[in-house]
Amino acid sequence: METNFILGAMAIGIGASLVMDLWNLFLKRAFNIPSLNYCLLGRWLCHMPGGTFRHATITAAPQKPFECMVGWIAHYSIGITFALVFVAFTSGGWLARPTLLPALLYGTGTVVFPFFIMQPALGLGFAASRTPKPTQARLKSLATHTVFGVGLYVCAIGVSCVL
Repeated sequence: METNFILGAMAIGIGASLVMDLWNLFLKRAFNIPSLNYCLLGRWLCHMPGGTFRHATITAAPQKPFECMVGWIAHYSIGITFALVFVAFTSGGWLARPTLLPALLYGTGTVVFPFFIMQPALGLGFAASRTPKPTQARLKSLATHTVFGVGLYVCAIGVSCVL
């Protein structure tokens, strides 16, 4: 891929992650629905060098220095990575002429990562099965990743004007 497409994909990854964060802020303020605490994501990642990849419950795991910073950096790095993979799959053509459906399907599809990797590793079970309200948690994850897909599209429109 050309440098322009890599930089464009990175920009839409950051933008889509920001759109997702704004969505979660809206849910918290309007409906008192909490978002994932990215400090806990950082805690999970900070425990990995010591060989711990799975926790009975991440909230009971000892805190680590800089876990919040690590979590936020990881959140945006994951968004950038997802966008880079998406643009690579579309051979960059989508980035030049973005359409909603592929971004929406891809964004929604990324929900498999929290369902089958992150949530079980944090002690929440597969697809949030060990949470107090699994259906609500699943729907929130699905909606949030769908919003990420919308963010990919919206941000790609802006990037396509620059490319």
